[in-house]
Amino acid sequence: MELTNEIIQQKLTEAFGDAVSEWAQPYSLLTLRVAPERNIDLLRFIADDKQLGFTFMTDLTAVHYPDRANEELCVVYHMHNMAANVRLRIKAYIPVAQPEIASATCIYSTANWLEREAYDFFGVQFTGHPNLIRIMNVDEMDYFPLRKEYEMEDPTRRDKDDEMFGRGSIM
Repeated sequence: MELTNEIIQQKLTEAFGDAVSEWAQPYSLLTLRVAPERNIDLLRFIADDKQLGFTFMTDLTAVHYPDRANEELCVVYHMHNMAANVRLRIKAYIPVAQPEIASATCIYSTANWLEREAYDFFGVQFTGHPNLIRIMNVDEMDYFPLRKEYEMEDPTRRDKDDEMFGRGSIM
């Protein structure tokens, strides 16, 4: 039996009810939202279920949405059933004031370095992670550089003008 987005959605809705929502299929990639306190239950279910078989975590990252009150950080999991060649995107939103979510390292060893990167750049605290330390930035850094908390660039800087690079208007 072919594994389709409809079968995946039906199985997850039956198993998790209201804990899964916001179903979408951008570019045919089934995407859903899971309640953050159920992320490990869902990840374990899709890995252990023989029909679903999402045994490979392709990627894990975070996104900062500063305008979303009490859900400013989104942890995004990209899962892959390699036998059926089916992919799944799972999103879990958490507040920036308490950026905690359970670590997926107990299910997917791939999550180890990916969670460290999401911690390093976004400040997501993965509870239960075996070694949650910075992976690319210096330990002394007291902020998370990929959060949208700072102006991207000073608009008054003249050293970035095109004319400084020989690209100014020709008269």
